Amino acid sequence: MPVGAWVPREEWVKTQPQTLIASCVVLLDRQGGVLLLRYGPGQPNAGDWWLPGGMLDHGEDPWTAALRETREETGVELSPVPRLIGIDHRADVGGTGPVLDCFFYGGTLADGTAITLSPEHDRYAVCSLNELADTLLAGNVGTLEALHTAATSGTVVCLREGQPV
Repeated sequence: MPVGAWVPREEWVKTQPQTLIASCVVLLDRQGGVLLLRYGPGQPNAGDWWLPGGMLDHGEDPWTAALRETREETGVELSPVPRLIGIDHRADVGGTGPVLDCFFYGGTLADGTAITLSPEHDRYAVCSLNELADTLLAGNVGTLEALHTAATSGTVVCLREGQPV
């Protein structure tokens, strides 16, 4: 096809890069600790800890996915008002191609909030950032530090491969 030739939109779209989208939620306790979930046996990343979240279902927007994933994985109902705190572009995740992660701040957990785990996870913990040095994470501590700062300061962070840009 000659350069600059007109192509119907449905054909042009097929030539564009394809990226998966995921949504994760940062929930804090009153002391600033972050709620983390551990992937259970038989799961990808079994034994690793990370934030509640997951891939979008067909037709879902990132905030709706964040609400659903948090409810499914923790039993916690989030406020209906979204607060985006970060975007992370990962070029190749597990050999399946690029993923764009949308991170939302889910608010502060009330003391005594009950966490009901999904079958995907076998444990949960609320951890301060300085407790995570020896923790097996699905991501990295730098990502959580940047997201924690964004959540507590009302800012938004742009990440590339989990690191602030």
